Amino acid sequence: MLNRLLELADTIAIGGHVRPDGDCIGSGLGLRQYIKDNYKDKEVEVYLEEIPEKYRFLEGIETVRHEIPEGKIYDLFICLDCADLERLGFSAPLFENAKNTLCIDHHVSNPGFAKENHIVPDASSTSELVYELINRECVSKEVAEALYTGILHDTGVFQYSCTAPSTLRAAAELLEAGVDAPKIIRDTFYEKTYAQHQVLGRALLESILFLDGRCIASYIREREMRFFGVDRSDLDGIASQLRNTKGVEVAIFMDEIRPNVYKVSLRSGDIVDVSVIARYFGGGGHKKAAGFTLTGTPYDVINNLSKQIELQLEK
Repeated sequence: MLNRLLELADTIAIGGHVRPDGDCIGSGLGLRQYIKDNYKDKEVEVYLEEIPEKYRFLEGIETVRHEIPEGKIYDLFICLDCADLERLGFSAPLFENAKNTLCIDHHVSNPGFAKENHIVPDASSTSELVYELINRECVSKEVAEALYTGILHDTGVFQYSCTAPSTLRAAAELLEAGVDAPKIIRDTFYEKTYAQHQVLGRALLESILFLDGRCIASYIREREMRFFGVDRSDLDGIASQLRNTKGVEVAIFMDEIRPNVYKVSLRSGDIVDVSVIARYFGGGGHKKAAGFTLTGTPYDVINNLSKQIELQLEK
């Protein structure tokens, strides 16, 4: 499917979800480089919001566009790791005006909103899906680094339940292209700044347990983020770390995006499907990792979530 669409298009745009994470960035830049390497007569551009510093080693990162050009119409817009048009953010007009559209994604909440869709909810990552769709004999080291980074982050260094045998085989093949796995894992997944550690420490220290210790929640306000000198990309991993608390089935982390409006991140164990809860509040995601935005105080959010979590815990 992918190579057929690439053959038919002269101009190609690639976009991903707002607040791009490792999988969104890795799949986008990996696909861009694959097209640059193997379809040299094609024009290809990547449209993403600001990218965290830790991904700056990836090939083509300096070419990523953060604004759309006026009047530009692409032959093909490829939407990656994005469950709906709204999540595409500022590049949505390019998608809507493109002559053809393709969505490659692994979110169970994705309804298939492009003209052509490749949605595999059980896949570890969009980066793995991109790797399955491209010609594996034509994967350069730069492409491999980007796709490996994407797989790495959406599997939590291969520890999440979405990691399948196919995921490990894909990662092994990407390593054969010359990827320095230990360096990527250290520099992009485990290494944190002093400020990031301070924020994580605060989130853990001020967290609360509820529902008989089966749920944990914490939050950070805008003014506290300014105090610590961090932005939202520095909050990655806090929800997952909360979830590591013994006895906890669901972890909730809330960061304030404007006064009394919170971006809510959910992580779960084996019982609760947080994608169902996120969809109830207008969001989306996966069974064990999902999110949404809600207005109210942190305690309003917790009260609303408690009712939905209890419905699943009682089954």
